[in-house]
Order: sequence, then C-alpha cells, then structure tokens
Amino acid sequence: MHVSVSQNCSGRKTEALLARLTFVLAIGCLFAGSTPARAQQATSAAPGLPAEPVPNYTQPLYLRPTAHDFSKARGYFPNLIAPYTPITLRPPDFSNPVQLRDLVQDGKIHLSLSDAVLLALQNNYDIAVQRLNLEIADTDILRTRAGQTPLGTPTALETNTLGGTGTAVTSSGAPAGSSVSGTGVGGLAVSTLGAGPTPENLDPSLQATIELNRAILPQQNPIFSGGQLAISQNTNTYNFTYAQGFVTGTNMQVTFDNERLTTDNSFYPFSPTLQSSFNFSLTQHLLQGFGWGINRRFIVQALNDRRIADSVFRSQLLYTINQVEDIYWGLVSAYEDVQSKQRALDQSTSLEQDDQKQLQIGTMAPLDVVNAKSQVSTDQQALIASESNLEYQELLMKQAIARNLDDPAIANAPVVPTDRVNLAETPEERMSTDDLVRQADANSPAIEQAILNLNNDKITLKAVKNGLLPTLDVQAFYGAEGIGGAVSPYCGTSGSSFFPPSLCAALAPYAAGYGTVTKDLFNSTGPNKGVMFNLNIPIRNRPAQAEQARSEIEYQQAEMRLQQLYVQIRMQVINDQYALTNDRAAVNAAEASQQYNQQSLDADIKKLHLGAATTADVLQQQRNLAAAQAQLISARASYAIARAALEEALSSTLDRYGISIVESANGQIHTQPTIPGIEPAQSEPEVTPPTQKQELKQQEQNPQPQPQTPQAPQS
Repeated sequence: MHVSVSQNCSGRKTEALLARLTFVLAIGCLFAGSTPARAQQATSAAPGLPAEPVPNYTQPLYLRPTAHDFSKARGYFPNLIAPYTPITLRPPDFSNPVQLRDLVQDGKIHLSLSDAVLLALQNNYDIAVQRLNLEIADTDILRTRAGQTPLGTPTALETNTLGGTGTAVTSSGAPAGSSVSGTGVGGLAVSTLGAGPTPENLDPSLQATIELNRAILPQQNPIFSGGQLAISQNTNTYNFTYAQGFVTGTNMQVTFDNERLTTDNSFYPFSPTLQSSFNFSLTQHLLQGFGWGINRRFIVQALNDRRIADSVFRSQLLYTINQVEDIYWGLVSAYEDVQSKQRALDQSTSLEQDDQKQLQIGTMAPLDVVNAKSQVSTDQQALIASESNLEYQELLMKQAIARNLDDPAIANAPVVPTDRVNLAETPEERMSTDDLVRQADANSPAIEQAILNLNNDKITLKAVKNGLLPTLDVQAFYGAEGIGGAVSPYCGTSGSSFFPPSLCAALAPYAAGYGTVTKDLFNSTGPNKGVMFNLNIPIRNRPAQAEQARSEIEYQQAEMRLQQLYVQIRMQVINDQYALTNDRAAVNAAEASQQYNQQSLDADIKKLHLGAATTADVLQQQRNLAAAQAQLISARASYAIARAALEEALSSTLDRYGISIVESANGQIHTQPTIPGIEPAQSEPEVTPPTQKQELKQQEQNPQPQPQTPQAPQS
C-alpha cells in the first residue's frame, strides 16, 4: 500500500505543516546522533532457574595497552587518508624468551612449577591464539557501530598443546551454522541470532558522479536540427549525494545535481545551459525498525561478545595452566621413576656381584647366580623404558612452554623438575560440597558465557517481535531546481525558423550565471516539497511468525542449557572432591606399602648374609619394593593432578596463583606466579637421559688430547 501526499507552492497551511514536521524530524535526528548509548547489563535469571551470579572477573579489558585498539576507528587527523589505508600488524615472534634460557644451568633446564606456568602464559601457542580473539571481538564492536551485522568471535578452547588432561566445563549447545540432521539451505542449521529488521547504516556516505561527455550526434531529419546533418553536444555532469542513518530508525539523504550543456543546435535558445537541483529528505520508520533498541542491538551484542571473548580467554588460562600442571607432574613422575628404576638396577647388580663371589668360594648355587643375572637384565630393560618415557615427558613440557623447539640451547637440554607436591591438607578438602559448588557457580566462566549468550538471545527476541509489525515510513522532503545559462550564438541564425532573431534578443535579459542558478535553489524560486507515507502490510506474515516462534524456542533451549550447566558444574566439583580424597588415601597407603617393602627387603638381605634366605627371596622383595615405589610415585602425581583439577573446576587457579588476567592478555607477565602446596625436591642424584649418556660414552671412547704443559729443564 502506498499513500503519497505532495504540495506545491500554493498551499500555505500545508507548507507550514511540512516545515514544522521537517524541523521536528531534523531535531530528532540531531539528538539521536549525539545522545550517548548505554550498553545493556546482564539480566536476572529466568523463572525456575537459580540466581545467576555474574562474576566480575572478565569485565572488558579495554585498559590493556595494545598497539592497536580495533574497537575505535582511525580518524582523519592528522592523516586525511588514514581511514582508507590498511594497517600492518607486527609479525608474531617465534623465538624463545630470555627467561627460558636463564633456566639452563650446566646444560640442563632446572624448572619449577611456577616457572613452567609463567613460561606457558608467555609462550604457549593455545593462549597466544586465544589472545588474538580479543582483538577479533574488538573489530566487531567497530563494525557494529557503523550499523553492520557482527561477524562473530570464536568461542572454542584451543586444545592443540599435547599432553595433560584438561577438564574445563564450557557452555555447550549447537552453534549457528553447525552441520546437523534436518539442515536448511546450504546444509546448515542456522540460528535466529541477529534476525530482525536491518539497522540503519550509521556511517555517513558521500557519493560523487562527475561525467564529461563529448558527442557528435548524426541527425536523421535535418528539419528539426536547423538543417544540420550532425549536432555537436558537450555535457558536463556534477552530481553529489550524502546519506546517513541514525539509531532512531531515521535516514537522511541530500542530493545536489548539476548539469552544463553546450550544443550548436540552433533549436536550443541557451547554450551553455545550466541546470541544478537540490533535494533534502528525512525518512522515519514508525513501526518496523523504529527505536534505539532495534537499531543499536548489534552494538550491544558485539559488546556482549567481547565480554564472552574475555571469559573464554579466562577459560583458556584455566585450561592451559591445568594442562601444564598435569604435564609437570607427569614429568616429575617420570623423573622419579627413572631414579627408582636406577636404584632397583643398582640393588640387583650389587646382589648379582655378591652371588658371583659366593659362587667362586662354593657357598652359592649356580642357579641363584643365573636368577640374579636375569633380574639385572629385567631391571636394565625397565630403566631403558623409563628413560624413554622421561625424554618424551621432557619434550611435552618443552612444547608447552617454548616457541621454538629447534633452539640449540633448548633442544638437547634435559629438564630437571625442582618442585614436589606437598601433602598438606588444602582448604578445599575441608570445605563442604555446597560451599564448593557455590564458589564454582560464582566464578565459572562457562556460566558467565551462558548468561551473556542468554542476553544476546533476549536482544534477538525483541528484534524478531518488532519484525512482526508492518512497515510504515513517513518521509518529508524539500527540493528546488534552478535553470540558467547564456543565449546560444546559434539562436536565430539562418535556417532556424523556430527562434527568430527578435525572440533571441528578448531572451538576453533572462540569461543567468551559475551563481544565480545556485541562489534560486534556496529562495523558493522553484520549490518541490511534501510529505509521503509508505505502508507495506505483508498478508498472513508467515515467515515473520515462524522466525519469532523459532527464536522463542531457541531461547528456551538456552535456558535449559544454562540449568544443565549448573548441574554439570556440581557433578564435576563433587567428582573432583571425591577424587582428591581418594588420591590422598592412595598416597598414604602407597607410603605405608613402600615402607613395609623397604623394611622387608632389608630383613631378607640380612637373612641372606646369615644363610636364612635365598637369592630368590631377596629378588622377590626387590620386585615388591620397586612396585611399591612405582605405586607411590603414581599416587603422588595423581593427587597433585586431582588438586589442580579441583582448582580449575572452582575457577580459582588464577586467584590462588596471583595471575593477572590483564597481564596475560597483554602477553607481558611481570609477576611470578606463587603456587601453594609444593615444596623443593630433596637432593638426589640427577638423572642423565640416554642421549646424554651416549655423548658422555663417546667422549670417553674418543678423549680429546689435553694440552701438555712444558716442563722446566733439569739442573
């Protein structure tokens, strides 16, 4: 339906009404462009859901110093072409930091858990890639401030670091564009997020068209061209258009068109002919697309997406730190296992040597010596396997904390873990399950992300409800046209009967220059003004109904996922607390077993010397002791991993370790993490990996000649 109301110069009442309406719309647009916007805050929980504790850990990190703030546009001052030139980012740094090289002493990397966490925050590729998502989210803020739709920000955790068993809870749900059964066009099931009326383009645009046309037009009938077989015509066009949208649903457009025509056609009384037109129009959406909330919703959504990116970055820190701790305790376990296997080999070798001596003096049976030799071979094989596992654990640690594994100072340097787990009881072991769950709910980045996604869904709900309305626009416009030029020198010439010379002479006073033509645009010499209403009513409106119903259903799904997330976090916290309690009991049992088997071995060795026990008895006790030591090493590592997993589930790792999110987002960590619950390793002989053993063996076989010191002559 289209309703048009126009008015010429004769209706004074209508002119006054139009002037007032134009003035009101202009003032409204002026205030719409100058009033500051307020971002929507996190809303309360939906009915039936628990109270949503919105944590303050991941407020947007806009205070962090960066080389570029991608949420702000580049202005025209002092460089006028800055908005139209691309930026060039600094290439990534793939070299290892000085802090890692400083840990190398005597060809070995003496690594504490605090150093490992610090190096991971600085160098880990998963954290570095996730850090760039913060910049990507900023670009969406800049884009939506121009009225464009957001492109979205990746929200998945980066899990490309090998080793460890991260168990972070993330807000789940089929994302937009996921490939599932029952797909739509293009094989994708697309969400309604972002649906609704298209916002106005808030960035002004200036369009200019300049055309210089030179043409010679052959004529079919010379009668109408003053007897000319060809007409020479020069046309210069200078057209300009300025357009801008506002958050109120208002669109402003200003056009200024100019044309200069020169021709030798004697039927044209003016040559050159000057013609200019001006038009100013304001279009306001009254139903669909009306209001701040509809036209600013993408800006609010981009701000929420930035907060989601900050929250995902915190999730990445928790996940990667937990992963590095798992790798570290795996390294400690492998390191202690090599020491245990070395002690077992030393014991079996010593026993085999004693049996050889007793065999020589006739007090030992040959079968006992063979049994001892077999145990030595078994222990040697176990030591080689343990050393290979240690080398792999060292490699896992290096790839988690370093950027370049080909660095000669790092590649061949073995890693010596200098920290061990402290079995002192932690505060989490004494807290009740309900207190732990409340702490996890308040700190969980997954819950925060789900709440922010729910807020984005509420924005979409409002938009699709507005999309159900018909389209009703009102447009007020004012325009004018001016014409001028000079009397053509061909006017009234011979062969032209249409304009006699007397008439051409009479037209001379009406000739006008371009200044007069432009002045006529604004002095109501030739005005064109009016008001127009555009009404569009979709019959049945089924697509909008389906979109609004689907948005409501998806919102209910988001509420269910949030409720399910609370249940998942409760189950994970309870499971981690149980695991920590069980692992502490396993450590106590393993320590008791190790002490018992050590005392039993010492007793059997004494019996062997007194002839009351056999070599087989001693070897069996050695195997029992080795198994008990392996069990104790594994139990301690499991306890340390379980403790770190509980801290990750509570999302308290960063606070407990004193890690700043802002410094981590910058990649410039100035504060050394302080990790409770650890103690320095006891002084034991360091382990030499097989590769270094081979190098030492080659040096012994091929000794370098030592420089000889000249001796003093004898007297």
